[in-house]
Amino acid sequence: MSPISPPDGSSSPARPANIPIDAPAASPKGGPPRPRSEAEPAEPDESGIAERATRDLAAQFEDEKPGRVLSGPAGLLLTAAALAVGALALWQVFRPLSQGSKYYLIIFLAGVLPLVFLAYPADLRLPARLRPRRLERPPTTPDRRDHADTASDTDTRAPASTRPTVTDWLLVALAVAACLYPILPIRIGSGGGGYNAFLDRQGLLTPTDLVLGTVLLLLLLEACRRTTGWILPAVCLLFLGYGYYGGLLPQSWPVAHAGLDFSQLVDAFYNSDSGFYGTPLDVAASYIVLFTIYGAVLELSGAGRFFVELSAAAFRRSRTAAGRTAVASGFLLGTVSGSGAATTVSIGAVTWPLLRRAGYPPERAGGMLAAAGVGAILSPPTLGAAAFIIAEYLGVSYLQVLGWATVPTVLYYLGILLAVEIDARRSGVRPVVIDVGSPWRLLARFGYHFASLIAIIVFLAVGVSATRAVVFAILLAVALSFLDRAHRLTPGRLVTALVTGVRGVLAVTAVCAAAGIITATTTKTGLGPQAAALLIGGAQAVTSDPTLVLVLTALLAAVALTLLGLAVPVTASFVIGWVIVGPALLDLGVTAPAAAMFVFYFAVLSEVSPPTALAAVAAAAVTGGRLVPTMWQTLRYALPAYLTPVAFVITPAGLGLLGIGGVGRIAFAAVVVALSVAVLAVAAGGWLPGVGPAGVPERVLGALAGVTLLWLEPVPVTVGAALAAVAAAGVFVRRGSAGRSSSGSPASPVEEKL
Repeated sequence: MSPISPPDGSSSPARPANIPIDAPAASPKGGPPRPRSEAEPAEPDESGIAERATRDLAAQFEDEKPGRVLSGPAGLLLTAAALAVGALALWQVFRPLSQGSKYYLIIFLAGVLPLVFLAYPADLRLPARLRPRRLERPPTTPDRRDHADTASDTDTRAPASTRPTVTDWLLVALAVAACLYPILPIRIGSGGGGYNAFLDRQGLLTPTDLVLGTVLLLLLLEACRRTTGWILPAVCLLFLGYGYYGGLLPQSWPVAHAGLDFSQLVDAFYNSDSGFYGTPLDVAASYIVLFTIYGAVLELSGAGRFFVELSAAAFRRSRTAAGRTAVASGFLLGTVSGSGAATTVSIGAVTWPLLRRAGYPPERAGGMLAAAGVGAILSPPTLGAAAFIIAEYLGVSYLQVLGWATVPTVLYYLGILLAVEIDARRSGVRPVVIDVGSPWRLLARFGYHFASLIAIIVFLAVGVSATRAVVFAILLAVALSFLDRAHRLTPGRLVTALVTGVRGVLAVTAVCAAAGIITATTTKTGLGPQAAALLIGGAQAVTSDPTLVLVLTALLAAVALTLLGLAVPVTASFVIGWVIVGPALLDLGVTAPAAAMFVFYFAVLSEVSPPTALAAVAAAAVTGGRLVPTMWQTLRYALPAYLTPVAFVITPAGLGLLGIGGVGRIAFAAVVVALSVAVLAVAAGGWLPGVGPAGVPERVLGALAGVTLLWLEPVPVTVGAALAAVAAAGVFVRRGSAGRSSSGSPASPVEEKL
């Protein structure tokens, strides 16, 4: 297969020599443009898929369903309410409400929860076989409602209805009443009377309190169902049932407890600091909303397009330009988005045409895009929502969490880049020259987009709080946007950014408030220590050696967290994992930072774990590839990330991966695990760059070497390095016996020089 456009300037007679990135096709959030060639129109199949996928997924902050596009009075109401919520969040940073943070959380939830019922449809439909048959209407009398139903049956990505129903408006009113009730200064039956009176009734709720608390509980479950699906509400109901019926379990069972009546549960949810208004909601209202506003400001200022073009320019003459561009774009866009699925769709809409022309099959390209996109949740300075929860739970600054995430993020992308290089050589990927100009010229003209990202780190380093740091970064990004006439953030565009940012936090707020059901139940019943004892007991049933007990506990915890992540969003997965798995690791002597980051990484990796793998689903929607093979390709690209977190907890030297323990420990851990990642990439890809294909024996030895190297002690590291050397020697021997003709994929002389 001949290259599409060799770097020497000649071109294939069938296609143009260069692929410019010059035609903006922005995502709903103002995302990066979709490229097309000047000499040929975009192919309908790939452009249509990309546009539909971008419309449905790129506006997501986490694993949420597509929402309505509101217009008319409902749209105006949502815009006004979102502006008020955004203004309150910004005001709270510099002038906190005198009544305290819980008072602010009550108002914030009262502003956000009603918007969920406006922005997300109920989407409750019977299966087709159970629906009543309708009389056929002639085509000359269309019915908008019937058309919407038909579209939803035939195309799962059909846009939701733009009109909230009467039920939606009723839920909006109930949400406002239930949320504002604790602070209303009027008597309502035996309850009410204002914020202080409500707090004074903690543990002694009145019937009115119980009714409104139950209403809010049901509304939060419905809000989660609308935004994330049925599974998270089911998990919350499972914890609720455990709290209520746990007293009926045999008291000899480790998970049995004394039992809680319904009023005690509602009191724990509605009128305590570990329920609806606990740490997860505090994080959403204090941090996440500001970072989503910041992301929207960056996108509208043209940062998304700049990051993609810079990535393309940096690798435009590389043999693996298309693959490297996709990976680099995922990292840079991840600093803005903080969402795996959204970043996957954004970079896919831009880079899938390049990957396709380079010769990547849809499934392999989808796996690459999904793995690169999930790195968004791992990439500083805007990690996923769970990173802010870590900072709150452990009582550390967000800058420390960023420090813990830096080395693992580099190692994660190192693994993906090595996989890209291996695939290019094993599969005969064709070079594609991307016509975007010099990267230095791009940096000189638009490099100011990095200024606000750097400013966040600088502000955090000098002791400014994370909330103030991001507000200052927003102001800097707005000011710098006037350097580009096409992307100036005028007042109208600022309103759009503010509304987009607040809308981006709707689903996260619902999830975080509902997570209070889990945390409060766990706290009241003592489930955390009991589950930790069960986990450790399972490991001790196999061996009594303390080191092996720790290793087995970590492996069991990894499996449990992965399975949990298949069912619930990343934020909820972390919260549940921390209260269940965290105590087990802490009891075995694992430090709090290592335990928290262990839980965090496995919660994040749920987005690439089959059989759900939401990032892979988004990637398959962009490339049109088969879903299951795309998931397995994603798993192959992200494989090192599943093993690296284990190194955090099984040896003290693993703390070096989190930047803890001095320069020597950090350097040792980083170098050894980088070697482990490289060996695992070779084992998974079946190719040693610069040498040739690896056979099954070499791949097995490489896998053993990579896993052994993760045990960061002198003897295992020595054994792992020796196994890696033997595997590499085997590849050299295989190449010599097979001859130079079979050592690589067909390539032109020009390609071999690259």
